[in-house]
Amino acid sequence: MSTLPPPLTPTIDLHTQSKEIPGGEGARSSRFYPDGKLLEYCYEDARTLYHCMHRGAKESGDGPCLWWRPSKDAAYIFMSYSQMLERVSHFSAGLTHLGTKPGQQTYVGIYSINRPEWVITEHACFRQSAILVPLYDTLGPDACSYIINQAEIQVVVCDSEAKALSLLDEAGRTPGLRQIIVTGRPPADALRIRAKSQGLQLLAFQEVEEAGKLHPCQPLPPSPSDVATVCYTSGTTGDPKGVVLTHGNIVACASAVILQMGIHAPQPSDCLMSYLPLAHMFERVCQVLTYMTGGSVGFSQGNIKLLTDDIKTLRPTFIPIVPRLLNRIYDQVQDSVKGSKLKKWIMDMALSSKQSELERHIVTNRSVWDRFVFRPVQENMGGRVRLLVTGSAPLATNVLTFLRCALGCTIVEGYGQTECVAPCNMTMVGDYSVGHVGPPLPCCHIKLIDVPEMEYFAVNGQGEVCIKGLSVFQGYLKDPVKTAETLDQDGWLHTGDIGMWMENGALRIVDRKKNIFKLAQGEYIAPEKIENIYLTSPLVAQIFVHGESLKSCLVAVVVPDLRAISNWCKLHEIEGDWASICRNKDVKKYILEDITSLGKKAGLKAFEQVKDIHLHPELFTVDNNLLTPTLKTKRPDCKRLFMPQINAMYQHLV
Repeated sequence: MSTLPPPLTPTIDLHTQSKEIPGGEGARSSRFYPDGKLLEYCYEDARTLYHCMHRGAKESGDGPCLWWRPSKDAAYIFMSYSQMLERVSHFSAGLTHLGTKPGQQTYVGIYSINRPEWVITEHACFRQSAILVPLYDTLGPDACSYIINQAEIQVVVCDSEAKALSLLDEAGRTPGLRQIIVTGRPPADALRIRAKSQGLQLLAFQEVEEAGKLHPCQPLPPSPSDVATVCYTSGTTGDPKGVVLTHGNIVACASAVILQMGIHAPQPSDCLMSYLPLAHMFERVCQVLTYMTGGSVGFSQGNIKLLTDDIKTLRPTFIPIVPRLLNRIYDQVQDSVKGSKLKKWIMDMALSSKQSELERHIVTNRSVWDRFVFRPVQENMGGRVRLLVTGSAPLATNVLTFLRCALGCTIVEGYGQTECVAPCNMTMVGDYSVGHVGPPLPCCHIKLIDVPEMEYFAVNGQGEVCIKGLSVFQGYLKDPVKTAETLDQDGWLHTGDIGMWMENGALRIVDRKKNIFKLAQGEYIAPEKIENIYLTSPLVAQIFVHGESLKSCLVAVVVPDLRAISNWCKLHEIEGDWASICRNKDVKKYILEDITSLGKKAGLKAFEQVKDIHLHPELFTVDNNLLTPTLKTKRPDCKRLFMPQINAMYQHLV
């Protein structure tokens, strides 16, 4: 106990985390900023992303900026801020010399995994006030062609010959594309010849840098109101939508996070582990926080199977993370003690002790429990983590509490969407309660509006979450119709999520508006709410809940958890391969009873419970077109694929 650190002192009263602003709309604002005003920036010398990197160079004393591994078993090496900015200068000058015009009329595409050249390309664009457009690594050729044409992209930087080849294959559908730049090894002569025959110039990244060295040019720095990026959202239906975000939007969001986190915000000594796609704003904002404060970023090798080794080698202090990875850590630890009553008892004792420390605002990884129980968990995360930021999907409350205890570090949970840069709400450091996403950030206001068809009313502190502020996007690129559907005349962004205010002024996300449908008896159903409840079952890896307006009940397609069901089958002497196990009636009955029980405990009404399930042996993935690149279920595609099974279940239920 003598080694325990002193308790944290929360920077605001955790019982009143937000306040209602005048105006009668019931909108609420952060208590970190006075009188309903909004935070535009934290630092006078970092009001655009171009200036954020220069501020980082100064704050770090020209320390490490970007880390990477040259090969699988190699140690991490780094380039300093000055080396990185020099390469940015050369690459931006090379682009200009080779025909890319500086200014806001120029859109540059990047089609790459996370790596130093991604950041160099991004900041080369910022140096010349150009606009960066990420192409998702998991996007198909149709979506890539659509984005290149809509944004009128003339130059794409990609990380492999394979991606260059895919762009050449689609060149007939992208007449405006004139240049492809490949990082890594110079492209083969045969590929260059093919590109030239199609009217395209194929270059190596180093060639552009060399051209910039010989033909330097002056920077054309952006202003806060200039567009920094168009980030395409991977919609579950239709073409992707280009979210237009300015430098001011992104800096306001990042600055609000820094203000709210206070002394726990990233510092020059911090190193971020970069493995989440830079094409998503969650990862990019975390990197902006790091550069703005002089920290460094280390890149994974892009292979999820090697991520643990990358983390152990880099030993980061700051990790943005998504719930599915945290769930995996939790499941592994639970599995490790499942077979031993003694191990389970010790684990429960350790968790109880660490949880009581959290309740006293003590966060530590130096207790006796850390040394003898939780050390392996911490070492798998590199052993130095002090800050985890999670978002993109709900995180189960028991998992969040467990990881706060086991890792002994600060874990904050955010909520938001690309249209407001990334987070608009974030839990407070020092608030170890669960089941909410914290108060509004100081860059925006939040209000709830009525959704009468779902019986949510703002007067009861419930309704659709709407966001207004300096982080809200400028609209969808060249799409006024979809912009008007999302952004109202008063500047409120309608999220489609249902929230409720808690007594302490934090926001809880309770439902989803966009995917609701009616059953035959007229009851509205929000399938994602039901799916999130059923996903708390250890037997369920993935689930797709479906209903129809001519039917009176719900059915579902369930992908069982391989490990949990295999163990159960061994106990019950059920044999066969995985496909035959998924056809087994006893397995199906076991899972249906378990999720029905969970639904009852969570308060689901009878018509919200699924009445039959089909067990599918294969995970939903981006590759089989059942998940978006942000890992959301593509409901129309799932419905189309599983329609025979859905029809069979309904016939069985008649």
